[in-house]
Amino acid sequence: MVWAPDRPAARGGATGRNGVTGRNGATGREGATGTTALEILRALESGPRGLVEADADERLARHGENVFPGRRPDPWPRRFARSLRDPFTAVLLSLGLVSAALAAWGTACVIAVLVTVSCVLRATGEHRADRSAAALRELVAATATVRRRPAEADEPVTRELPVEQLVPGDVVLLAPGDLVPADLRLLRSAGLTVHEAALTGESVPVVKGAAGDLCLQGSSIVSGSATGVVVATGADTTLSGALPQKPGPRLPGPFDRSVNGIAWTLVRFMLCTAPLVLFASALLRGRGLETLPFAVAVAVGLTPEMLPVVVTTALARGAALLARGGEVIVRRLPALHDLGAVDVLCVDKTGTLTQDRPVFDCAVDPEGRDDPAVLHWAAVAALWTLHLAELPAPDALDEALLDADEERGSGADGVEGIAALPCGPGRRIASALVRVPGGDGGSLPGNVRTLRGGRDSAGTYVLVVKGAAEDVLERCTHVAASAGGDAGGDAAGGVIGGRRPLGPGERTKLAARADALAGSGLRVLAVARADRPASTRPYTPGDEQGLTLVGFVGLRDALAPTAAEALTVLAGHGVAVKVLTGDHPGTAARACRELGLDPGEPLTAARIDAADDAELARLAARTTVFARCAPEHKARVVRALRTAGRTTGFLGDGVNDLAALHAADVGVCPRDGVPVAREAADVVLASKDLTALGRAIVTGRRSTGHIAAYLRITLSSNLGNVIAMLTAGLLLPFLPMLPAQVLVQNLFFDAAQLSLAFDRPAATVHERPTVLRPRALFRFMTAFGLLNAAADLATFGVLALTVHPAGSTGGQAAFHAGWFTENLLTQALVMLLLRAGRDAAERRAPLPVRLATTGLAVAGLLLPLSPLAPPLGMTPLPPLYYGLTALVLTLYGAALATARRRYGPQ
Repeated sequence: MVWAPDRPAARGGATGRNGVTGRNGATGREGATGTTALEILRALESGPRGLVEADADERLARHGENVFPGRRPDPWPRRFARSLRDPFTAVLLSLGLVSAALAAWGTACVIAVLVTVSCVLRATGEHRADRSAAALRELVAATATVRRRPAEADEPVTRELPVEQLVPGDVVLLAPGDLVPADLRLLRSAGLTVHEAALTGESVPVVKGAAGDLCLQGSSIVSGSATGVVVATGADTTLSGALPQKPGPRLPGPFDRSVNGIAWTLVRFMLCTAPLVLFASALLRGRGLETLPFAVAVAVGLTPEMLPVVVTTALARGAALLARGGEVIVRRLPALHDLGAVDVLCVDKTGTLTQDRPVFDCAVDPEGRDDPAVLHWAAVAALWTLHLAELPAPDALDEALLDADEERGSGADGVEGIAALPCGPGRRIASALVRVPGGDGGSLPGNVRTLRGGRDSAGTYVLVVKGAAEDVLERCTHVAASAGGDAGGDAAGGVIGGRRPLGPGERTKLAARADALAGSGLRVLAVARADRPASTRPYTPGDEQGLTLVGFVGLRDALAPTAAEALTVLAGHGVAVKVLTGDHPGTAARACRELGLDPGEPLTAARIDAADDAELARLAARTTVFARCAPEHKARVVRALRTAGRTTGFLGDGVNDLAALHAADVGVCPRDGVPVAREAADVVLASKDLTALGRAIVTGRRSTGHIAAYLRITLSSNLGNVIAMLTAGLLLPFLPMLPAQVLVQNLFFDAAQLSLAFDRPAATVHERPTVLRPRALFRFMTAFGLLNAAADLATFGVLALTVHPAGSTGGQAAFHAGWFTENLLTQALVMLLLRAGRDAAERRAPLPVRLATTGLAVAGLLLPLSPLAPPLGMTPLPPLYYGLTALVLTLYGAALATARRRYGPQ
């Protein structure tokens, strides 16, 4: 018979199948109470045959559906109402109310239309994003295998049931690949290992063996099978209870800070401009409240009234492009801008930089020299432990050993397995008794499957042991004197040429060598062997003594195939990647080095705990790897980076990542993350792949570039017009432009600027984070606004020479027409020359921009000649005006292009 104890408490945790020492000492027995399966079922008024359907329906009505109590999507009307709180929208609403109070109904109606369009676009975009995120959620398993009975006397029926309909007392069957649909207590299990990384951050699967062990909702089955009974659903699960009931208010992100800064600066400008116009008109021209509509029109002229529409259009278009391929779902439109502003991205190691599986790295003898025989004996133990212990699925470490041995052609299957002693609770080693071909006689009594050691004409019987270094070393009495033999030589795997006694000093040195390998980021297994005599009794763990140490095997995490490329791309975009992990510092540092990312000196959780906020901000700025991190450490690091002025993104997928997701400027979660993490995230990825996130960052920067280009164009043009209006209002005995003309001009200009969402930003926009910076924007606005004002004032001189506006009413109408035409022509010129990038003048504008600017120029030239001119207070202009205006525009364009190349933003 084969001795096979209970499964280990935690593969890679406190104990594992291969005995690898883990990172957090988890036992895998959370909530185990020692209660029998029968007692658990009685407490829930259930039984091993499952609930009766009628009873299940009654419990469903009492407990409610098994749905996660996350954020319910807001209805569309609420989203629309929330959009009204946008600062620019609030400014426009205020101007609209003032216009309505002054009976300027045309201006009020246009503002109302702009506000409505902006809010509809924003609410619709976010509503679609939520629907897309919901569609991604549907791709995750949504059913569970349940045992129920149609009636009390009927036999139980096993069927698939939507997880929403699970109730306490349901008997659920689990198999590899299943998601645990609710909190379960195990009734029985066979080789069950559970992945709980989403809950604990621990990347190594945990073994669940005893009846009463708790399997939490949100974990997944790696191997084995089990039957469990549901003990909690919905809001009563451990996953739901781990959520903060009232998370603190989220700090404003880059988008909110930028928009608020720009909005309040413009509000101050407008609050000063309108009274200034009224005061100057009354003081210099003796006008009274009849100039109030003109003053309001000037304030409207200064406001980028299309900004809410342009911002929403640019962000919604970027979000739609990302969602089209199903790779990225932007759940909150401003998050796309913030994603483009990210200059630090915090990620976990497992699943992002590395895959969730190990690969072979090295095999060394006790002296630290490479020795293929060590790998061969480790593979022998792995192969026959898997076969003879009847494990339900291959262990990841064992698979890595077998793959490496097969690649080297050593042939672990060149021996015959006799018995196996796998790992178990409190046992961090595994052993296999094998028969090696060859030998010098002896007898083989009875059936070979009942033989427990010895030597006969068919070969030698060898006990091979592998596992945690300290556990193997304490069972060793000798060490191989020479372990450099050929794995394919004598005894089909490299015979130990000799051995020597293992003294205390050398034992300490060997333990230090194993620690050094672990410190370099490897998972370390010690390998030992011993010849054993024939025996008719079963082998027991007590026979694993008097071993000879063969050497050590090191395994490392397999790198994610796209990680190195993604890190290079992110670095090229000016994004620093920081690794926040619960792993050993050496493990994380090694993965970083292999990917070309300099890990520097890792910062551990103990050092984070010892630092105050100011010191942590300084440490976080220069640290790449943060190891042994618990959830609170991740959140503190993210907050410290934000305090230092960095725009921080965080990629997380588990309950343990919630605090950091909430603390980051942009929270990112893959679609297979736990529901609460997806709900907390601003951006949802189709997979945990940095490559897709890099593309999303580029899209965010393009969208921000479109918004910044609109603001530069609009604010500089509007400021120039306001300066010209104020100057003309003080010098002329009539209003330089009627309110209706201001309104029509703004409508043409605003409609044309919607084409900027289709512009192609300069190539350099991808190279560094982009953010709307109010100070830089207003410096640009002032410099180029003065240039625009100079062109307007030169046009006033042209009009004074060509139409003599002060002489008659017809002259005033001609002045209005001349300035109207020049304004639209200069605005078309500004759109072409002040697009994103200093090389905008050299780059060919895309077709939508060319069509928009052409339409703007044609409207400026033809409207004074059309039948609409008299109702708008305009008349045709003399030919001389067009010639002189062409000269002014040529000089203005040359000055604009020169200033843009020298002083404009990239």
